Amino acid sequence: MATVELRFSALPEHVRTARLVAAAVARRAGVDESVLDEVRLAVGEACSRAVGLHQRGGIGGTVRVALTDQEKRFLIEVEDEAGPAAVPAPGAAEGGDPDDDTLGLAVITGLVEDLEVTKGADGGVIRMSWPVSAASVAV
Repeated sequence: MATVELRFSALPEHVRTARLVAAAVARRAGVDESVLDEVRLAVGEACSRAVGLHQRGGIGGTVRVALTDQEKRFLIEVEDEAGPAAVPAPGAAEGGDPDDDTLGLAVITGLVEDLEVTKGADGGVIRMSWPVSAASVAV
């Protein structure tokens, strides 16, 4: 089980890099070509959500993306350090729209069958996984 870990400052310009790295690692892990666009889009949405949480909460820190090639699944975890303070009070004037968070999660849910979203004191984690093709497992 090999893991590639990417950490980046919570800035929108780094989301594209995370998407490209995720697609390249997924391809190498044996995720079917027909699913790579879904992987790329889901990672982009998850990373954009994490960046938005950091920015709305005025929190520095990093976003962590872990890409793990398991025996029969390809697992991606996107973790923020936004903590509970990242969600602004209703009607807050500054920052992004809280509905963006809901919309982002809805998009990810539509793209990923195996999805888990958790929130803790230090931040949240989105875990997503896709099957690895049988041909690449046998190699």
